[in-house]
Amino acid sequence: MSPCYSECTTRALRYVRASGTHKELVIHILFFFFNDTATTEIYTLSLHDALPISREVAAEFLGTFVLIVFGAGVVAQVVLSGGTAGRYLSINLGWGLAVTMGVYAAGGVSGAHINPAVTFALAVHRRFPWKKVLPYCAGQLAGAFVASVVVYAVYYDALNHFDGGVRHVTGEHGTAGIWATYPQEFLSPFPGGLIDQVVGTALLVLLVFALTDERNLAPKSNLAPLLIGGVVLLIGMTFGYNSGYAINPARDLGPRLFTAIGGWGLGVFR
Repeated sequence: MSPCYSECTTRALRYVRASGTHKELVIHILFFFFNDTATTEIYTLSLHDALPISREVAAEFLGTFVLIVFGAGVVAQVVLSGGTAGRYLSINLGWGLAVTMGVYAAGGVSGAHINPAVTFALAVHRRFPWKKVLPYCAGQLAGAFVASVVVYAVYYDALNHFDGGVRHVTGEHGTAGIWATYPQEFLSPFPGGLIDQVVGTALLVLLVFALTDERNLAPKSNLAPLLIGGVVLLIGMTFGYNSGYAINPARDLGPRLFTAIGGWGLGVFR
């Protein structure tokens, strides 16, 4: 490797770390100087790793925000309208499309995990850096919480009309289920509830891995979000009855924390 080659690449990496410049710009500069496809491919990975993690966390925040603002939004519309503005199928469709849009919103920057279970699974099986797990999960949780606030603000008047301004977790006028999932009365916490959540989440992670594995029959990257949304739609249509198919810790915990401080009280954790 020539001194010029080494110096140019070192400077490029330093520039990306300092400025957060998008990797393709520097890659094109390297390609212009060296006209080396192999070099371009190698440094695509290096420069991606050099990008500030704050951008990836912000992308996870945005992707999860999009997921929850549409997902909780469709549930709010169905519940508060008494079923006149949608049914269970529209909830399934809404959540599936919400996942698709969330992945499209964040995929190019962070990979659009938008789910701590997916982040953890990737760290265990796909060598995703462990040092990024907690920041990613924090971004996902924050995005879910903020989206919950937005849905609440949009449907505030409808909530008051529905429950008379007195918030109930469950029951005839229960509305906490707009944001978080709650089990049916017949479902036991163990083993019924545990099995329900483990199976749903495992199916999601399994199919996400299958759809993104290039050694498998993986779709083109611009189609993967649509199919992943289809996976969530399918899980909702087949395993949603017991407890609402949360299959995503951030999707449930972030909105649940909001309801705990937003008027429903600590009963949302019972």
